[in-house]
Amino acid sequence: MTLLDDLAGLLGDELLIDDDARRSRARDTWPRSEFDQWQGRLVLPFAVVTPSTTEKLAETVRLCRAHGVSMIPRGAGSGCVGGVLASPDSVVISTEGISGLRSLDPVDGLASFGAGTMGIDAENRVRQDGFTIGHWPQSIEISSVGGWVATRASGQYSTAYGNIEDILYAVEAVLPDGSIYRSRPTPRASAGPDLRQLLLGSEGTLGIITEVTFSLRPLPEPGVRQAFHFEDMNAGIEAVRSVIAPGWRPPVVRLYDAGETRRHFRDHVPKGRCVAIFLHEGPPGHAALEAAAVAELCRAGEGEQADPGAVDHWFEHRNTVPTWTELFEQGLVADTIEVATGWRHLARLHKAVIEAINGVPSVIAATAHSSHAYRSGTNLYFTFAAQPSGPEEYQSVYDACWTAAMQAATGCGAGISHHHGIGRVRRPWMADELGDAGAGVLRVVKAALDPDNLMNPGVLVPD
Repeated sequence: MTLLDDLAGLLGDELLIDDDARRSRARDTWPRSEFDQWQGRLVLPFAVVTPSTTEKLAETVRLCRAHGVSMIPRGAGSGCVGGVLASPDSVVISTEGISGLRSLDPVDGLASFGAGTMGIDAENRVRQDGFTIGHWPQSIEISSVGGWVATRASGQYSTAYGNIEDILYAVEAVLPDGSIYRSRPTPRASAGPDLRQLLLGSEGTLGIITEVTFSLRPLPEPGVRQAFHFEDMNAGIEAVRSVIAPGWRPPVVRLYDAGETRRHFRDHVPKGRCVAIFLHEGPPGHAALEAAAVAELCRAGEGEQADPGAVDHWFEHRNTVPTWTELFEQGLVADTIEVATGWRHLARLHKAVIEAINGVPSVIAATAHSSHAYRSGTNLYFTFAAQPSGPEEYQSVYDACWTAAMQAATGCGAGISHHHGIGRVRRPWMADELGDAGAGVLRVVKAALDPDNLMNPGVLVPD
């Protein structure tokens, strides 16, 4: 029997082989893949499967392995680094059929969801019981909770609530041999290495997430919003550091360089200044206390109070971005690149990456902001736009911008990714990120779990 026969017998109408189904699930939103589709060069998978249970997904994996066929795990496809890209002889395994609330425990503050549950649906569901997950990626309306775990995602409220690894309580996944792994649901364990960490950020190379359990928070009281502007990025960096170092944790802490401040807040902040916006929330009384302390620290750093409408403007437009196709049609190539480093090196990193990207011919803009702060450092989220002479140069210019940014970032000792993951676009720099020993460990783990390299080949693991 052929693989299609076996899959049809197992899955019935959960096996999709029509062109529309295969086209819509062949990729994520990586600009390179978007460009290939725009140019009519998108490669479709052999088939798409949408199993409705963990057990069916596990049997699907076993069948694909028995036939030696590559498997491309896919959540909602909102990733932007090439983590999902089908080949003609591959099967896309979508988790979209494994969705919905499995359980909610108001005493322990836990909620379990099928991995294919959309992020906004999960958040809205726990809010009915007075809780929040506290994870607000820009993609919350178009990303799945399993994808959050698989890409080691971060949300816009991370400074207070943590990243996905801080919110995840337990996980279920199908491993590359078709076995099912379930972590024990416990607040902490001293039972050897935490195997959840193998799946966090594994991008479908070491298993397929099928269920996630989140540790929830009670819904906070209404928040306090405020903004301050500074003479330059260096002054803003030092002000934000002064807020974080003593332990203040506003959920939203965002610092924009002058270019991005002008682009996003021209009606609220004087030209040439760098703005920092804050949201404070928490249990009763906390927001007002924290807001007052942060305001004092920002003023001590020579920050000036900005129009609070700047924060309102950000909340209104924070998830509004043009599609890649809209940019292509305007003759533009663009992307975002997020890296991270310690406070000491942040100003140098900002300068080095901006200069490197601006050195690429046809680049017309390179700006940055910081959006996730920690005791010992923060991230920088760069945006670039270029205007090549024609579509034939789109990919080479795009690649040149990424190469310039990655070389500058690694030259400063920065981490090559903060929250978008590795996929294909960052893979050439993974050996540098991990070092020889670390890259060797990752290769050994991959070979042990997936000896035939059938699960999402070409992603994450360095050559």
